[in-house]
Formats: sequence, structure tokens, C-alpha cells
Amino acid sequence: MLIRRYRKWMHDWEYRLTTRDTNRVVRPFDWGLDWLDSLDLDSIHKGLTPPPAGFPNLERWFVELNQRIVENSDEFYGYKVPTDFRLETRQIRVYGTGSGADHERDDARYKGKFAEFLRFTSPVRTPFPENNLVNARWYPAKESKRAIIVMPQWNADAISHCAFGNLFNLMGVSMLRLSMPYHDIRMPAELQRADYAVSANIARTIASVKQGVIDVRACVDWLEQQGYEEFGVLGTSLGSCNAFVASAHDARIKVNLFNHASTYFGDVVWTGHSTRHIREGIAEVMDQDRLRKVFLGISPMVYFDKFERWPKKTLMIYTHYDQTFLPEFSEVIAAEFRRRHDDAKIVGLPCGHYTLGETPYKYMDAYHICAFVKRAFKSEPRSRKQVPVEAEASR
Repeated sequence: MLIRRYRKWMHDWEYRLTTRDTNRVVRPFDWGLDWLDSLDLDSIHKGLTPPPAGFPNLERWFVELNQRIVENSDEFYGYKVPTDFRLETRQIRVYGTGSGADHERDDARYKGKFAEFLRFTSPVRTPFPENNLVNARWYPAKESKRAIIVMPQWNADAISHCAFGNLFNLMGVSMLRLSMPYHDIRMPAELQRADYAVSANIARTIASVKQGVIDVRACVDWLEQQGYEEFGVLGTSLGSCNAFVASAHDARIKVNLFNHASTYFGDVVWTGHSTRHIREGIAEVMDQDRLRKVFLGISPMVYFDKFERWPKKTLMIYTHYDQTFLPEFSEVIAAEFRRRHDDAKIVGLPCGHYTLGETPYKYMDAYHICAFVKRAFKSEPRSRKQVPVEAEASR
């Protein structure tokens, strides 16, 4: 009885948090053929050419495209290392996305406060110049050779997860807090939310994840150039997806923290509370199973074989009352980690997706994250499958 009451209380709380913003926009379904240039498909074409105007079965073409992405993912998520890395000092801004956001009020709180940001041109180009300029707030630790790249949740403002910078610095770990594509300073002026990061536009969503993954790897390149030797990623929600796919294609990322995790990108879009407006735009065209297939190439579940090519230390945190990343999906991922990596740490917290950011659950989450980071950078990662150095994915 008590458990049922707690579940209902938690689900009600989650519902209130997922419906508090009134600026979610239902956008129509679109295959996004004008976004194929951003995908840079030359390396994975292998006989698959872009569909001409009026092509009769675009769904079949996109299913085939995703199969090619999975089969040739090292090439798809490969890139040329940026050559314009630089640090930029500027005033801290919030860039809130909620319907109640007040930019003038939020920015006034940080008037006269400045921070350093890593900037460089993303190897993935989109039609939006502001999105193509990567942004990562820099928290250097003194005399450190260890660094972690942090990616917050979808629609996070610019100060979300920044508190980890000071915590990790106390452990001697530097941090780059990465703005994901279409977030905060990278958001096109036409948007109020990071709608182009995940949407009913299929090719644009695939391009956004590809860009997010490659931006992570490019951050590691800069850190290497600064003399760093050990690297980790911390991703939350959508950031967790980007972090997993990046780590699965980069031997250098050995410390992995996934804050919320799920199986297939399409399943989350179809079943999640926070993506109801996206499903509304898709539902007249396809169902959950078909959506899973056209988002297969950006789904963590298909990259476990590649993730275990190199030694990794892994922490996965999920929530038992999640209405966005449903627990049954997270439990599949947890089981896969346990099967493949006997030293992976799995933590289930008694809250939901949004309530993880509320008291007291955010402190539970921070405790597990900080404890893991402190341990993981002090021990050698293990893997059941060892891969020779020459097998490292191209970049």
C-alpha cells in the first residue's frame, strides 16, 4: 500500500514538472531531406544514394540509411580535428528555455561575473552559424592530467550541471561543461527551446546527435593538446545518449557516467512524457516500431559491441519512477552492462526523470557521481574484450 501511494505521488509530481512549460511546439513530421548534407553520408553510402525528389518510399530508404550508419559507425562518427580551438572569456548568461524564463532577470544575477569558455567550429555543419560554434565552459583543476566532459539534459539552461565543476576540481579533475547542439548560446534566434535537437524532423534529429557526439570527441582532442591524459564523460538524459555513442567510438574515453539511460532513441521519443508533442507530430505517419528503425543509428543499444572494444569504467544511474526514460528500458540497458562489464556500477534511485533534479534526490545523484569519479580515475578500467591499439576508431 505504501509503495503504491509513493508511486502515485511520484508520478503526479513528474507530471506536474513535465507539463509546467507551455512553450512546447507541435511541429509536423518531416523526413528532412534538406538536412542530408549535414549528415555527410559519403563515407557510408556504399551504393546508397540520396533519394531524388518524389521518391516513393522514403521510410524504406531511411531504414536502410540507419542500417548503414550502424554497420559503418566508425566512419559516420569520424571527423577531422578542428583547427580553431580557443578560449574565450565572457559574462555568464543563463539562456533559460522554460515558458517562465526571464532573460533580463536571470542575466542580472550574473552581472559582472565572467567565465572561460572553449570555442571551436564543429566538424558537423548545419544551416545555423550559432549552432556550428561549439561552446564549453572550462573548469581547470590545478596541475591536473584528468578531465571530464559534462553534457546536461535536453533543454538545459547554460548553468545546469556547472556545480560539478567545483566538485570535480576538488578531486583534481578538470571539467568542460559542453553546450549540446541548439542549446543556450548555440540556439538559433527563431527558437525558444532546443527544438531542433530532438524533433519530428528525422534527418535533422540524426544530424543533431551526430554533431553532439563528434563535439564531445573534439573536446577530447583539445584536452589532449593541453597535456591531459585521462578522460571521462558525464551525460544526463539526451546528454547520456551522446556520451555513450561518443565513448563507443573513442578509445580515449575510459570513465563513463550515464545519468538516465535508455535503449532506443525512437522508444524514448514515442513513450516519454517530455516528448509527447514530438510524438503528436509523428503519430499520423508511423508507429513506435517504425520510429525505432529510422532512429536506429543514434541509439545506444546498437553500440554495445563497440563500447566494449576498449577498457571502460562505467556508472549508470536510472530512476524507478521515470516517465521519460521508462524504467523497463533502463533496466534492459542495466542488464546489458552487467552482462558485458562485471565491474559496471548500476544505481537505481527512488524518483523520476525530472524529480532527479529536485531535493533530496539531486543530492543522492551528486553523491553517487562524485564518489564514482573519485574512484574511477584512480583505478584501471577492465573489459572482457581487449582490442589492439591499432583498432582504435578513426577520428
